Amino acid sequence: MINSQHHSQARAYWTVGHEKGELRSEDLPAPGPGEALVRALYSGISKGTETVVHCGNVPPRVAEQMRAPLQEGSFPSPVKYGYLSVGTVEAGPEEWVGRTVFCLHPHQDRYIVPVESLTVVPDNVPARRAVLTGTVETAVNALWEAGPRLGDRVAVVGAGLVGGMVATLLRTFPLQRLQLIDIDPAKRAFADTLGVDFAHPDDALADCDIVIHCSASQEGLERSLQLVGDEGDVIEMSWYADKQVTIPLGEDFHARRLSIRASQVGVVARSRRHRRTNADRLALAVSLLSDPVYDTFITGSSPFAELPAVVHKLADGNLDALCHVIEYPDTEYPAEDKR
Repeated sequence: MINSQHHSQARAYWTVGHEKGELRSEDLPAPGPGEALVRALYSGISKGTETVVHCGNVPPRVAEQMRAPLQEGSFPSPVKYGYLSVGTVEAGPEEWVGRTVFCLHPHQDRYIVPVESLTVVPDNVPARRAVLTGTVETAVNALWEAGPRLGDRVAVVGAGLVGGMVATLLRTFPLQRLQLIDIDPAKRAFADTLGVDFAHPDDALADCDIVIHCSASQEGLERSLQLVGDEGDVIEMSWYADKQVTIPLGEDFHARRLSIRASQVGVVARSRRHRRTNADRLALAVSLLSDPVYDTFITGSSPFAELPAVVHKLADGNLDALCHVIEYPDTEYPAEDKR
């Protein structure tokens, strides 16, 4: 065990009420056997999920199932939530010290976790880009669920962070056709940067073998059912939280024997579950980030001290972002919290 520095306190972001968050100080013990002290460099805000948490919209029925891996507290609040953290190991087992790692940890400047919770960031992946590891992992799991095949016609509905990630992975597959679909015409430039064909929902091509739905909207799911071919699959990646969704099951869904299958990253997709672990999936995800195209998904940054205000701006729509990065200074924070 090597301890390069001892830090008795850390600061973390907590959701403390409806649409209210703050930075809180907490005691930080020395790492025990098999544990590492990580100093955060960057963390990413997963806008859709973290907005749900910020607004207190996690349904009580699934509150336990929707916990983040290293979350503290319980929904709706107070809760320490988040899962896109990249940092440097400052203390712990000798072979880990000095390594840059990804961790499914909430927004916090320093934290102690079992080394089994860490994924080494390869040398050819910049630490800032590595915050996207958790989102790439989500996209990988969806493709394991969907199982695209040679010559398939595939549509991705919703050109946000998750939809864009899925389309980015699919662009390397030997498909007959791939379209990224969104109601916002400004997303065409985003799709062009990714190297993927773009279409408005009204102009999208039908008879798809697979449609992957990521728009978190009733209209998007309806259009997905129209675009998929007979007896085809719609892979549903959206989390609607407590929002009620109505779809016309008496139309395409029933008449054309369609299927809607959920993809949720909490467990490895069934098709790979017996041969891949969560750690395997994370290692694959971070390795894919060697491609500079993923920098397209990082659309802004702010210092850690501004995190409560940033989350609020994302939730109320005053800040538009795919993945907004939080930067952590290598200094101690003042004793008082910034609310």
